[in-house]
Amino acid sequence: MAIDIHWVLDDASLAELCVAWRQLPFVAVDTEFMRVDTFYPIAGLVQVGDGRSAYLIDPLSVKDWGPFAELLRDEAVVKVLHACSEDLEVLLRLTGTLPEPLFDTQLAAGYLNIGFSMGYSRLVQTVLGVELPKGETRSDWLQRPLSETQVQYAAEDAQHLAELYVELKTRLPEEKYRWVLEDGAELVGNLQREALPEERYLDVKQSWRLSRQQLAVLRDLAAWREREARARNQPRNRILREASLWPLARYQPKDLTALAKIDDMHPRTIRQDGQQILDLIAAAAASAPETWPPRVPEPLPLDASGMLKKLRRVGQGEAERLGITPELMLRKRVLEALLKTGYPQGPYQLPDSLRGWRRERMGAALLQALEQ
Repeated sequence: MAIDIHWVLDDASLAELCVAWRQLPFVAVDTEFMRVDTFYPIAGLVQVGDGRSAYLIDPLSVKDWGPFAELLRDEAVVKVLHACSEDLEVLLRLTGTLPEPLFDTQLAAGYLNIGFSMGYSRLVQTVLGVELPKGETRSDWLQRPLSETQVQYAAEDAQHLAELYVELKTRLPEEKYRWVLEDGAELVGNLQREALPEERYLDVKQSWRLSRQQLAVLRDLAAWREREARARNQPRNRILREASLWPLARYQPKDLTALAKIDDMHPRTIRQDGQQILDLIAAAAASAPETWPPRVPEPLPLDASGMLKKLRRVGQGEAERLGITPELMLRKRVLEALLKTGYPQGPYQLPDSLRGWRRERMGAALLQALEQ
């Protein structure tokens, strides 16, 4: 069946459509973007499906995204996306806001035990019986005009995403439907709480092996790298490679010759920013001890794996009772955070990262498993 496709090429048309969309119970939203040598994704297209038509919004033509931001914030309209972490970045960059409430069809498939992390084409085929054409995700979404194949691909995404929502919502019990929205809110919240540049050092591997003084250097290096990547709109590794951060903090070179010997240090980085990096290291190394960050906790030892398996079994048992894909139940980082509150002897406390229905249904059982 042919899809009813509408192009949206100016601010007035988008504003008028947003008024109409805000009268609906839901809209499906998808994006196409390019992200090759930039920190931020560059939007090439935004698609909206209302179940009847597919609307292709051209971000190269539209300038005023205010009405669309109001639609995204409208809590009376469910926004439907699929595996949406990168789409959320695009929408935040374009509109300055994020969709609430958010229904992720990939998560919904997990709550129905259809599969975990299912790709969009496979989910459409499984749920709707529709076989989508080969993807156009690698094509140039910034070219104009878009090819007919690109237009059809983008329109089908919007159309079938709306159909997926209708079908999945019918299958989901009310309780599970609320859980999908709860997880969607957590996805949005995590992006809104994007780590401050000063906290980026916590993501560096082996940071627990550094002293507090070395962590001060690592913190300032990672924060500088993050700010420069955003300001220059370049990938972080173009500014300073990830593998160089730890040895820079550990060995703290004092001249360009020593800097060049650091692991994975790119000659371009030395030419462009070498002296600034050296100055930053020297200042952080000489900073007052009271400004140094606390030591990073060591990772759990290998002999904690048995306790992790015991905790996973709590989630697996609840998944069987509820008919949910087990991988959705308890994330590894949450279980590790729980163990770190009292390992090895206890007592243990539920971490803040265990939230919502998971905390209510499994919190007591997790603590009981650790006590046993």
